[in-house]
Amino acid sequence: MGTRERPAFEGGLLNRSPRTDWDLTTDVEVELAGAVGDVVQDASQMVDDGVQAPKEIVSSFFQITPKVSFQLKLHALFHWSSFGFLMPLGIILVRMSSKSQNGRGIRFLFYCHVISQVAAVLLATGGAVLSLMNFENSFSNSHQRVGLALYGVMWLQPIIGFFRPERGVKVRSLWYFFHWFLGIAISTTGIVNVYIGLRTYHERTTKSVRLWTGLLTVEVIFLAFFYLMIDRWGYMMKQGHATVEQLRPTDNRRTYPTTLKKELAMVQE
Repeated sequence: MGTRERPAFEGGLLNRSPRTDWDLTTDVEVELAGAVGDVVQDASQMVDDGVQAPKEIVSSFFQITPKVSFQLKLHALFHWSSFGFLMPLGIILVRMSSKSQNGRGIRFLFYCHVISQVAAVLLATGGAVLSLMNFENSFSNSHQRVGLALYGVMWLQPIIGFFRPERGVKVRSLWYFFHWFLGIAISTTGIVNVYIGLRTYHERTTKSVRLWTGLLTVEVIFLAFFYLMIDRWGYMMKQGHATVEQLRPTDNRRTYPTTLKKELAMVQE
C-alpha cells in the first residue's frame, strides 16, 4: 500500500507547510529581543522622569543625562576641593605656625587654618546634600559607605577645635593628639574616597578618568612633600653655616705655639 497524502485546502490551515526548528528558534529570538527592548525603554523613561527604577534595571542600563552628569561633576569638585586640598592645606598651615617665631605670623597662620577647615567642611556638606538629594543612594558600594562615615565624623573635628583648652592645662596634650590624629585620618580617608569615586564614575559611565587621577596624585604628592619639608627646612638651611659652638675651641686649656714658647722661656729662667 502506498502512503496516503493529507489533502491541502486552498486558503486553509492545512495548506501551510510544516514549521521547522529553525523557524521556532527565530520566533523565540524575536520575542526575547522585543522584551529586552521594552525593558531598556522603560528604564530610560524612568530615569528621564525621575522615577527610581529597580536595582537590576538601574545597574544594568544606567544612563546619565546632562543634568545628572553636571551634578556628578559638581559633587566631585566639592569633595576634591574639601578633602583633597583645603583639609591638607589647613594641616600644613597649623604645622607652619608651630615652627614660626613671630607672634603676628602665628596668629595669621592660625586664622588661615580655621578658615580653610571651615570652608572644607562646608564644601563637603554641600557635596553630601547634592548626593543625597539627586543620586541613587543604596549604599551598596564602598564610595557611598565611606562617604557616609566621613559626613558624620568631619563635623566632630570643628567641634573639638572650638573647645580647645588653654595651654598649661593637663588635658591640652590629649586634646592636641586627638585633634591632630582625627584631622589626619579624615583628610587621608577623604582623599582615598575621591580615588574610589573616580573609579566608580569610570565604571558607571565607561569614561576615562586617567587625567583626573593623575592630577590628584600629583597634588597629593606635592602636599605630602611640603608637609614633610616643614620640619627639615630649617635644619637643611643650617647645614651650610657653622654654628657658634663649632667655632669655639672645645678645650679651654688649649695653647697656641707663641704662648707655649713664652711659657718655656719662663721655665728656663
